[in-house]
Amino acid sequence: MMKLKACSFLLFLLLWQLPSIADAQHTLSGYVLNKHTNTPVEAAEIYDNDAGKSYRSNSEGFFEINGLPPGTYTLYFFKLGYAVQHKAVIVEGDTALNVKLKKLSGELTEVAVIDQRNKIFQLKRLREVEGTSIYAGKKNEVISVDQIVANTAANNARQIYSQVSGLNIYESNDAGLQLNIGGRGLDPNRSSNFNIRQNSYDISADVLGYPESYYTPPAEALNEIQIIRGAASLQYGTQFGGLINFVMKKPNPDKKILLSSRESIGSNNLITSFNSLSGTSGRVGYYGYFNFKKGDGFRPNSGFESNNLYFYTNYKLNDRTQFSFDLTYLDYLAQQAGGLTDSQFYQDPTYSNRSRNWFKVDWKLASLRFEHKFSYQSRLSILAYGLDASRKSVGFRTNRVSQQDDLNAPRDLIVGNFNNWGSEVRFLNRYTIGDKNAVFLIGTKYYQSRNTAVQGPGTTSSTADFTLAEDQFPHYPNQSDFVFPNKNLAVFGEHIFYLKDNLSITPGFRFEYIKTKSEGIFKRINFDLAGNPIQNQTFEDNRTFERNFILLGIGFSYLPTETTELYGNVSQNYRSVTFNDIRIINPSFQVDPNISDESGFTADFGIRGRIEESLSYDLGGYGLLYNDRLGEVLRPETRKNADGDLEETGRVVRFRGNIGQAFMYGLESLIEWNTIPTLGLDANDFKLNVFLNTAITQSEYFGSEIPGVEHNKVEFTPYLNLKSGLRFGYKNILGSLQYTYLSRQYTDASNAQQNKRDNQSGIRGEIPAYDVLDLSLSWTYRMLKVESGINNVMDNYYFTRRATGYPGPGIIPSAPCSWYITLQLKLGI
Repeated sequence: MMKLKACSFLLFLLLWQLPSIADAQHTLSGYVLNKHTNTPVEAAEIYDNDAGKSYRSNSEGFFEINGLPPGTYTLYFFKLGYAVQHKAVIVEGDTALNVKLKKLSGELTEVAVIDQRNKIFQLKRLREVEGTSIYAGKKNEVISVDQIVANTAANNARQIYSQVSGLNIYESNDAGLQLNIGGRGLDPNRSSNFNIRQNSYDISADVLGYPESYYTPPAEALNEIQIIRGAASLQYGTQFGGLINFVMKKPNPDKKILLSSRESIGSNNLITSFNSLSGTSGRVGYYGYFNFKKGDGFRPNSGFESNNLYFYTNYKLNDRTQFSFDLTYLDYLAQQAGGLTDSQFYQDPTYSNRSRNWFKVDWKLASLRFEHKFSYQSRLSILAYGLDASRKSVGFRTNRVSQQDDLNAPRDLIVGNFNNWGSEVRFLNRYTIGDKNAVFLIGTKYYQSRNTAVQGPGTTSSTADFTLAEDQFPHYPNQSDFVFPNKNLAVFGEHIFYLKDNLSITPGFRFEYIKTKSEGIFKRINFDLAGNPIQNQTFEDNRTFERNFILLGIGFSYLPTETTELYGNVSQNYRSVTFNDIRIINPSFQVDPNISDESGFTADFGIRGRIEESLSYDLGGYGLLYNDRLGEVLRPETRKNADGDLEETGRVVRFRGNIGQAFMYGLESLIEWNTIPTLGLDANDFKLNVFLNTAITQSEYFGSEIPGVEHNKVEFTPYLNLKSGLRFGYKNILGSLQYTYLSRQYTDASNAQQNKRDNQSGIRGEIPAYDVLDLSLSWTYRMLKVESGINNVMDNYYFTRRATGYPGPGIIPSAPCSWYITLQLKLGI
């Protein structure tokens, strides 16, 4: 019944909007020509600044834009090697327009190419409306990957996300196979507080029951990374962090076959190979790659190897309709060196006392998309996608991190299998209310998953053996077997009302129906003081948790000038608790079996824009309120005795549950200065940009029933998060120098202080302040490109994470000084 009501509501709104589709529509067409020779310019890009839509000229230089209502349109005409030209075009009927582009003299240097792309990129920042999405009034950032100079072969997140304010990154040493980012007090672990998408569809294990991301696309395959903060909760999901969308590269429109090969080597026997094919023939385009990574890591027992395959194809039925399909496969195996205690870290951060810990991921994704443009005003997109994946871990885990591995003991085995699929339908329509423009978006999403989680004894082997050995070790204490079937139906909508041409408000809503279930068994085994089993019981645990709710939000945007925007928004957020968190037994922490969902809101406000071609900026503030925030505190471990009563074990562990009400607030700013106009240098030969990315964060628990928590700082909130650097170049040489600093941050709600002499757990205490310096360079000559750099130039020893589970438990050291070199070759026909 609920599904029927939601579908009826959607149908009503679609029908309500259909009359406005019939407004008068016109065609704008013409030719793009070379100003000097008067010959056609093929594949010139015509960018509609208002709609955020691109068009291309054909082999005769001809272009055509259909379905335009009367009005004034700002169009940009661009072709690499030509000067960018923009025109304000008045459309009152069918309109013809010829544009002549001035060809730039001489062969373009790499600096000149970047400069031209930067001018276009400024236009392609997420605009108020793009495709079937609304971004008006939202805090957003876009990373154009092909414009950064960084260690993309190893997915170095510290460099790639350097201009995104306030991000907190867990660093690893696996060439970027997993992304761990948080921010604003959100736990960075596997980016679970963000809605992670690839080409706009979900790629995490289970959006509802296990929202952790074990797959991260290689940066070498990305066109851009879109980041939308908490206001993304209305369109993309309820998470507090917002949306991270990896936009993969698309087929090359000018070549039938374009081969790109990137071969890299680096410290600790790092080898990566990235090879892609791309092209377009007629109405069919394709892009695909194979990526291989292998390395030993800077610590013993930390080698890894991965294979990643991706294929995308699209078919343009006509100018208005397109189908696309993509397929992703990833498998990787990593040995995990384990965590360290504080004492071990300060004695030797490269030490490892775990030789039997392994982690394996198998990830398969597929999506099918249909896009149709009824007219310039109305668009429809239908997306279907699915995931078939698994993660497996096996190893010796104990609360005493310094304890040597017992080579004769069974290892703890956890196997998770994830099977889910979903579909999302979006309809967007532009229309007018009186003489004012308006934009309406309505959409619906259905998501279904059936996941399994098995925990039990692994073998005593030292190899990557993920066999369950329950017959050999029937009294192993951590045993469970569960199925988690989940369903989710959402209906969402947003509407831009233009009060003036430069002032708009955007209210929105999201209705969520969530049904999560837990079906399975777990064992409770008690031992006497000599370690002999005296009780072995099996319990069924079948639960169903069903809820529905509505999230509301509103944003505004005011443009006092064409290059300046004031923006703000307030949106509600929600994060459902997972049964998976409850049932997996971890020796380093206990979970409250009665934990409940989190709710709250996110507010953003700021001013962004640019001053001529010299200065770009985004200055703002935010507030994030959590009700029933999930967190961890230190307290004595308890367990049930033979009589079923709770008793203390004598150990101190982390306790995970609903800690209380928390509030995070702060200021974020990104300022970038292009010094070339100021210095009077030739932008075709020189590049020198200076940037400063600053986040100042305050936080407090102002309501908690747990003693010693109220008025404490919220974990994962460094007061100062600073990234600054230079982006420089001369002709075909480009470079970047980046400095990163984070002040200290707590890792639990108890605000436990660090004890450098602790030689037991490594999970207690803060993360000390740290700073890092990175240098990257590139040189291009025609089809060849060489990249090289040094990460952690100052060779600082530091850590960003105290892991309570894999890959720990304990302190996970960050990599010391390391180098890399990449050779790229491109060939096309």
